[in-house]
Amino acid sequence: MDITQYPRPAIHIRMDYLDWTLTRSFLAVAETGSLTGAARRLGLSQPTLSRQITELESALGPLFHRQPRGLAPNEAALALLPHAKAMETAAALLSLAAAGREEAPTGTVRVTASRILSFHVLPAILADLRLAEPGIEIELVPSDTSENLLTREADIALRMYRPDQPDLITTHIADLPFGIYAAQSYIERRGRPLGPGDLASHDVIGFDRSDLMLRMMAGLGLPRRREDFPIRCDDQLVYLALLRAGLGIGGCQTIIAAQSPDLVPLFPDMKLPPLPIWITAHQALRHTPRIRRVFDHLSRAFRALKP
Repeated sequence: MDITQYPRPAIHIRMDYLDWTLTRSFLAVAETGSLTGAARRLGLSQPTLSRQITELESALGPLFHRQPRGLAPNEAALALLPHAKAMETAAALLSLAAAGREEAPTGTVRVTASRILSFHVLPAILADLRLAEPGIEIELVPSDTSENLLTREADIALRMYRPDQPDLITTHIADLPFGIYAAQSYIERRGRPLGPGDLASHDVIGFDRSDLMLRMMAGLGLPRRREDFPIRCDDQLVYLALLRAGLGIGGCQTIIAAQSPDLVPLFPDMKLPPLPIWITAHQALRHTPRIRRVFDHLSRAFRALKP
């Protein structure tokens, strides 16, 4: 729900000051709808956040409707939200500008990547990085959602699609080959399909909400419905575990499947589109020494990957 799209009434609010710390807490509560969710987002304790909201409301008046399931912004809060969002953007840009002036290749770099890349590919790459750059600390954020580079939820993002937000530096660094696999245990139980046409008589592990598998099957001339997949999961890491457990036939990056000797490649002559990898950072940080070192190291490492 985009709460900034509510109608904004013309309300006059007494405001002697507006501290950014309090504004940030107000914005988090308004967007998450609860003290618990806002505290988790900001890394604060719930009592601390509650005190901040109380302090803000003592200056501005009531801002939230207290409901059984959380807090909902009232009309006064809705009138303030666009200005609070503007403050958030300004604070983020100020932080980016300040970080961009740093000169030493030391400090923390926050990297986000998909859960499956974070688990199977990045550990070895980051181990080499730590040897090369002992002054740089790495925070790895395994996530299949898009972290916000503007608000420093991450400094560098590895994506399987090209981000299109403004003010980002984005570079294509790899294409990971993709194949169809089955566990040896599945083949022993159900037999080995000789061609894609045989998949109709086999169990195929599909995705739940994503339509990627449906589109891939249609591209092979094998249209399927979601219900045709007896096992479905959108989480790539869990999907791989299901594949290795022998629940069915499924797709996997070849560089990751190579780490699983129990997986058998099927249809080696079939050409499937590779998965592109893009590396992204905010342009205000790209030339910060520690960001540049990590950005360049990740770029070289992914370009050197051998399937």
